[in-house]
Amino acid sequence: MLVLSDLVKSHDVFELGPINLTVEDEVVSVLGPSGGGKTTLLSAIAGISDINAGTVVLNDADLTESPPEKRGIVLVFQDGALFPHMTAWENINYAATSPERVDVLAETLEITAILGQKASTLSGGERQRVALARSIAADPAALLLDEPLANLDAPIRRRLRHELRDLLASLDIPVVYVTHDQHEASIIGDRLAVIESGTIHQLGTPTEVFMRPKTPFVASFTGSVNLFQARVDETALVWGDRRIECPAHEYDVDQDVWFCIRPEYVTIADDTTNTNVFLGRIERRVFQGDDYLVTVSPDGMDETVELKLAPLAYNQLQIETREQMHISFERDAIHIIENAPREQ
Repeated sequence: MLVLSDLVKSHDVFELGPINLTVEDEVVSVLGPSGGGKTTLLSAIAGISDINAGTVVLNDADLTESPPEKRGIVLVFQDGALFPHMTAWENINYAATSPERVDVLAETLEITAILGQKASTLSGGERQRVALARSIAADPAALLLDEPLANLDAPIRRRLRHELRDLLASLDIPVVYVTHDQHEASIIGDRLAVIESGTIHQLGTPTEVFMRPKTPFVASFTGSVNLFQARVDETALVWGDRRIECPAHEYDVDQDVWFCIRPEYVTIADDTTNTNVFLGRIERRVFQGDDYLVTVSPDGMDETVELKLAPLAYNQLQIETREQMHISFERDAIHIIENAPREQ
């Protein structure tokens, strides 16, 4: 178990923390924008950079004052830091507990064909995978990964996400996996920590974070989202001149809040007498490869709503030729986030 308690790291004008995070024998994905503190967090855990306050404890041993080489923690940066004069196999075997381990990891990470090549001849993505294999082969007590799939071509990256998830889960050690890719973070992580400006905004399962974000930042950074301000009524939310039925909540009447709904849960309404149904003008249609993102402006409002449609449904409903349509918010997919400042 890796336990960070009140960890603070300051440099220049940036401050990380205080961070309180416990990582069991699991994978915790750390998701956030560039400059949000992800890599600083890894460096602090590994002991590469001194912390200003707090503690780092691994398996009940306080490592706060221990040098990096004594911590039993392996940190893999994006560049991999391989020995350029060695082959890929030699780099992995350098840290491996057994030669057989090298071949197993190479097959899983799809690098068997390059094991005989010098590290200096490998591409960025190949070096990353060799470095990842070397780190796992060392059987560390904890593993820290900084964007390990960042330099891979999209097809390989998509394929390796699931293989890597299974591989990391089999290690039974604390793993902290840093990425800026929401899909990758959700696939690989048992839990997801969203970090921005040195602060963890939310920690939870990928489903919890996606469906019940705690802040507007988390809502917007973890995927496409419709995010609006509203006022709490006795039985609903008042959004402009509309009343939105939503799940039960603990907010006070007349309180100003944010609420959100993912585009996946905005649907085209067949029955216009149902609740949470609005007529709107279609403003934009964008094909995204897997689906269409359709933007609708509800009548009488300055807001816009996004929904997603599979290509078959898009064509069957003749969205391309329509100017207006009724849309509906799925009641149970509406989530109230937090207090919102009341506009003057």
